[in-house]
Amino acid sequence: MSGQVIVQRPLDTGALNTLRERAERVLAEARRHGATAAEVGVSLSQGLSVTVRMGDVETLEFHRDRGISLTVYFGQRKGSASSGDDSDDSIREMVKAACAIAEHTGEDVAAGIAAAELMCANAPDLDLYHPWAISPEEAIADALRCEQAGRVDARIVNSEGASVNSGDSLRWYANSNGFSAGYPSSSHSRSCVLVAEQDGAMQRDYWYDSGRRADQLGDAESVGRKAAERTLSRLGAQRPKTGKFPVLFAPEVASGLLGHFMGAISGGSLYRNATFLKDKLGETLFPEWVTLSENPLLRGGNGSAPFDHDGLATRAQNFVEKGVLASYAVGLYASRRLAIAPTANGGGVRNLSISDSGEDQAALLRKMHTGVLVREAMGPGVNLVSGDYSRGAAGFWVENGEIQYPIEEFTIAGHLGDMYKNLAGSGTDIDDRGNVHVGSLLLSEMNVAGS
Repeated sequence: MSGQVIVQRPLDTGALNTLRERAERVLAEARRHGATAAEVGVSLSQGLSVTVRMGDVETLEFHRDRGISLTVYFGQRKGSASSGDDSDDSIREMVKAACAIAEHTGEDVAAGIAAAELMCANAPDLDLYHPWAISPEEAIADALRCEQAGRVDARIVNSEGASVNSGDSLRWYANSNGFSAGYPSSSHSRSCVLVAEQDGAMQRDYWYDSGRRADQLGDAESVGRKAAERTLSRLGAQRPKTGKFPVLFAPEVASGLLGHFMGAISGGSLYRNATFLKDKLGETLFPEWVTLSENPLLRGGNGSAPFDHDGLATRAQNFVEKGVLASYAVGLYASRRLAIAPTANGGGVRNLSISDSGEDQAALLRKMHTGVLVREAMGPGVNLVSGDYSRGAAGFWVENGEIQYPIEEFTIAGHLGDMYKNLAGSGTDIDDRGNVHVGSLLLSEMNVAGS
């Protein structure tokens, strides 16, 4: 097919020079309109996405996109505009629109780009670009193998699809204080969602793998088999009894628990007074053995980036040290609102991880003895202002340190502050498929509401 040749050809990293030239052209146009400062991001991306369902191709998509985003400053007033067209006429109109918006905004003392001395002086190569030369036909065959491997058991009665995704992007950021840098990156994934039935009751579950390199993903068959294993394990689910029990969060759920913490110590939550962790710097929030850190410079990491959204050099740093809140996570704007130094977290944290307690999931189950293993948490019941946590969940009932049977339709509840303090174990079964690298997390006690 005609798209095949396009998909197999990776983005030319030499095009980064073209993105740099466009960024400089936009900045020059902003200066011509009288802007005292400006910053621009330019991107070029392409991707292939295939989904099959029940042995048939459901979707096949190829995209190739360009984008430009601009923010101009007139003193402390700012205006922003964006465009998918990088022609000279479009750039002129975009700059004109951003400047017109700035005329109608009020002054914001925290607005503006970073000082030159704060910016990334030398962006390292983090090994983020590994294009996957896969044709649409190959992607379809891959997805079909994935789904077929997951449908071997007769109890798997339906499928919500198996997917293969591959994407490449080139990004460039520049501002009027002299910063100008960019880099290529790639992201690939396989996933499968299945439905099983037993005694008239149906269960759904999934599995996926993702990363910068396609050759390091789990193969199609293993992803399908894992999706089937997880789905079948949920058959015959019961409601657990109500009470206070230890709760073990599986890695895929534990990442969200750490995400709530980072949201509560982020600059936006802090300057809006929308977090229960305001003014907690220097206080003990976790057990002494816990360190919570990020490593944005991890080579090949899914969250890696040499500089943040403000152009500041990213760095490895600890947010929690020996259980104590050592640092907030703030970007440039929030740092000005809070009158503290920025931590190069414009756009969030990158490759977050927590120290482990030296136990795998099996050891943590034995340590828990009797309680709940949570493998899925549902609903938006997390309030970062108050710290209250209450979510629907599904997982397994554990007795004598061993999984007994699947459970569903229950609620786990507590206060985030107590949950972090009551962390009793952090597993070595690290899930590093995303931006948060964490194993199973054991909490000594939570409220469980079931039957």
